[in-house]
Amino acid sequence: MSVLYRKYRPRSWKDVTGQEAVVSVLSNEINLGSVAHAYLFAGSRGTGKTSVARIFAAELGTSPNDIYEIDAASNTSVEDIRSLNEAVHTLPFESKYKVYILDEAHMLSKSAWNAFLKTLEEPPAHVIFILATTELEKVPETVQSRCQAFVFKRPSQKILRDFAIHISKEEGRGLEPEAAELVSLLGDGSFRDTHGILEKVFSSTKEKNISREEVERVTGAPRAGLVRDVLASIVGQDIEKGMKAIAEARRDNTDIKIFARLILEHLRYLFLIRLKAGLDDYILEETSEDDFKFLKDLAQKADKHLTAEVLVKFIEAADSAGRSSIPELSLEIALTESIQ
Repeated sequence: MSVLYRKYRPRSWKDVTGQEAVVSVLSNEINLGSVAHAYLFAGSRGTGKTSVARIFAAELGTSPNDIYEIDAASNTSVEDIRSLNEAVHTLPFESKYKVYILDEAHMLSKSAWNAFLKTLEEPPAHVIFILATTELEKVPETVQSRCQAFVFKRPSQKILRDFAIHISKEEGRGLEPEAAELVSLLGDGSFRDTHGILEKVFSSTKEKNISREEVERVTGAPRAGLVRDVLASIVGQDIEKGMKAIAEARRDNTDIKIFARLILEHLRYLFLIRLKAGLDDYILEETSEDDFKFLKDLAQKADKHLTAEVLVKFIEAADSAGRSSIPELSLEIALTESIQ
């Protein structure tokens, strides 16, 4: 876990970003005295599930001595759950509640779930369970039905961009808009990953004002112009322009998976703008002003060549990029198949 993540991890409701609906319900339950005996927090990694679980326990007045965090990934057996079933019956040391936070709950074995069901359904009055999972579909329906479930949203790029700028200011650094946009994209919907990227960038340079070029250098992300060249080559049916951009990205030692993801992301925005789907405000939140202007201008030139099939080809390329001994091959194939 990064130093920045530990330093800026939310410690109260006001620190939680992007999960307003979850916070509102949980804080109201505490205020009304209508707390459930079991909760299920589901969502992708780095969205704040464990942090919110800790804050919820603290807001209930539970002392650290009565909060138990269990890594279900390393405590998956029936014996582990039987020990838990026995432990819940002891009274709290100094609080009204004992709160058990089971992280990565989907990792429990089927037999462990079966052993846990009775306790989960009828725990002692002083016990609250909070199950956190990144894979809700792997949690048995019998378990889900016994919990009050909350789905944690992935933060938008705008939220992560503002978050990155805020952390940078707190650390006495400046983050140029283009740099903040790239950091938010690389964060991929995770506050934890965004922290990690910022920490990597901060530790690599003493510059007070950090540019996009610096973030590109540290993370292996492609230059913005290369992404634009690939998009322009698809719209203009210019195979040479696109192939040169891919080759140049390779020479720059660019992370091809990141390159493929950036192309796909911007290709999607271009497609939506061309469709005139009324999502310009949303796209502007997710991109820089320069990128948005580029996409708007390019969309005016896009015609029958920018199709859903092209998007599918680049979805497949992004999924397989970097797997072969020639990392850029999947992008070259997708580009070739998109030029008619």
